[in-house]
Parts: sequence; C-alpha cells; structure tokens
Amino acid sequence: MKNFKKWTGIGLALALALTGSLAGCGNKAAVVDKENPAKGTESKEIFRTLDEIKEDGTINIGVFSDKNPFGYVDENGDYKGYDVYFADRLAEDLGVKVNYVSTEAANRIEYLQTGKVDMILANFTVTDERREEVDFASPYMNVALGVVSRNDNVVKSLDELGADDKIIVISGTTAETWLTRNYPDILLQKFDSYATAKEAFENGTGIAWANDNTEVIAFSLQNDGYTVGIPSLGSNDTIAPAVTKGNTTLLEWINEDMEKLGKEQFFRKDYEETLAGTYGDEYKDTLVVEGVQQ
Repeated sequence: MKNFKKWTGIGLALALALTGSLAGCGNKAAVVDKENPAKGTESKEIFRTLDEIKEDGTINIGVFSDKNPFGYVDENGDYKGYDVYFADRLAEDLGVKVNYVSTEAANRIEYLQTGKVDMILANFTVTDERREEVDFASPYMNVALGVVSRNDNVVKSLDELGADDKIIVISGTTAETWLTRNYPDILLQKFDSYATAKEAFENGTGIAWANDNTEVIAFSLQNDGYTVGIPSLGSNDTIAPAVTKGNTTLLEWINEDMEKLGKEQFFRKDYEETLAGTYGDEYKDTLVVEGVQQ
C-alpha cells in the first residue's frame, strides 16, 4: 500500500508538471467547474502575455507562405511580403526575434486558440463573427471582395453565372462566408490553400475565383490572361493583426506600436517596399491604413 501511494504521488506530480509545461507552450487546458462538477470540463485558451513573450525572446507569428506579395517564401527560403515586413518591425520594436509559422486561411483562428502562434498577420479580414473568437488590433489595410476570371469569359456580375458554373474559394475566407450567405445557389469549389486554388484555377477549374480584391487584383497583374471583372463585392472591410481572445497585454502593445508607426508613415513605406512592384502607386492611398485606432 505504501508503494502504491508513493507511485501515485509521483504520477500526480508528473501530471501536474506536464500540465504546467503545456500551459507555457500555449495549449488548451481542461478546466473543471468546481461549483458544478457535473458540467464536466471545458477548453480554455492559453496564451502568452506580453511579458512572457519578452522573457522568452521570441514571438510566434502566423503568416501565409504562398500568397505573394502579402506573405510568401522566396527562393532563399526567407519569408517576405507586406505582412512579413510589418511583422519584422513589430518584433524589432518589441525587442525579440520572430518565428514565422506558415498558416492557411482555415486554421488562423485555431492556431491562436491553441497557442501555436501569439499573433496572426495573414490578410485577416475583420468580421463580427471573427471578433467573437479572436481579438483584433487596429487595421492596417482596406479590403473588399473581388472576382477574377479568364479573359475569354470575363464574369462582371454573379447574376451571369449558370447553374453549373463553379466559383473557386479558399476555405475559411470571407469570400466563402459571403457567397454562402448571399448566393447560396452558386456552386463553390473549395480549396484549403492559396497555392492549390491558384493551381486549380490556372488548370481550368472554375469559371472564376473569388477572394479578397487585393489578392485577385495581384493575381491578374502577375498572370497574363486574367481580368478582375468584379473589383468590389460586398462591404468594404479592413485587415488587422489578431491575437488570442483575452490577450489584453499583447493587444494593447500592438495598438500602441501601430499608432507610433502610423505617425512615421510606416505602412506607406511597407507598401512601397513590398506591393508597389505589383500594384504600382495607383492603389497606395486606397489600400493603406496608417495606424488608425479602432
């Protein structure tokens, strides 16, 4: 019996140590309601505070790795793009190194809620539904939805689509949500990543591709034979950094830093360094938001 108690105590100690280790890594923890144990357990988001990130010396930021010119990996294996340029500056101002974590549109919220990343900078459009699951900082870009199609069959209105015509969308994007809600009869061809959607569209899948207008405009400018027949669809929205729900210290610091960056016209410089090669100067004033508080 004494040996049993001894090993039970050791096992409990190991379990508690493991739980603490997982919490430090930003995983979900099982929480028991002591006043009503019958309710069982529920998952609670575990995140790293601003001080914990500083102490660790590294911030984990989720970005796209295949969405040029916003977030992509270049021929040298380095992350580049508008979002990455911004992320580099945030890490510099915070005094830490940055660890980039490649994300897809559909797992941006999951990566925050499970602590895989401290922040998302991946063309994340602010919506009321997403506000319920994550906390958004100040915006740094304007965006709407757009539709790109082939030059030999330009789609200028969704009402032109036939019953069998398919629109390509990426799962987890505002394009998927908006089309499902407003045009439930349109057939959607869904893909998990920008790269697979792009490849499928180039290989003849779908009559058109709906995505953020910044992205479809960039696609049409970077690839011959395509036209953005619908440059603006739905409401005008904004892109903003996102952190785990309740991570107040990190959120407040980001907003304060963005306000400083706005005063030095940082985001216009970011545009010139990363987007001007694609868009020229034509879209700078339309797209850029200079550190405006929410």
